[in-house]
Amino acid sequence: MPRQPRQIQPGYCYHITSRCNNREFYLNRRECREVFLFAIKKALDKFKFKLYALCIMSNHIHYLLEPAHSQDLPKIMHWLNWYTAMCFNRMLKRTGHFWEKRYHSSAFENTDYQRALNTLRYIHANPKAARMQQGFFYDFSNYGMHDKLTDDGLTQWHPAFLSLGQTLEECAQA
Repeated sequence: MPRQPRQIQPGYCYHITSRCNNREFYLNRRECREVFLFAIKKALDKFKFKLYALCIMSNHIHYLLEPAHSQDLPKIMHWLNWYTAMCFNRMLKRTGHFWEKRYHSSAFENTDYQRALNTLRYIHANPKAARMQQGFFYDFSNYGMHDKLTDDGLTQWHPAFLSLGQTLEECAQA
């Protein structure tokens, strides 16, 4: 049975999840997570997409992104998964598939602020829900950018977050 084609549309954001093959915990090593951040920076430079949220868990990744051109989403994900698989297989001295199946994605209009805020909360709460830590601050999530209003050099604020107040401080409090 063939796969269903992805519904890729302009003006949409995508919550994307990629999981390690066999649900292995390959991403629990700090150096793997740092390589992943490096790969994301390269992908941002190459494809010019907007990255709103990121959380690197021990066996999967969450993103909230908006491609500059809707047809770029498969290119972005293909390149990112290919590049990181090559790096991780070398680092971990392994061969074969690194990522399980295709990446999972769910799309919503960029103007659906409620869905965007719910997705941001879900991504940022993932480490706490997995009992990896007590609070929301996590070294490999961009939650701190939203709470402390810092620039991590990778992600940017979603318009839904910016609509929560007149200033960034009000947005963070909300």
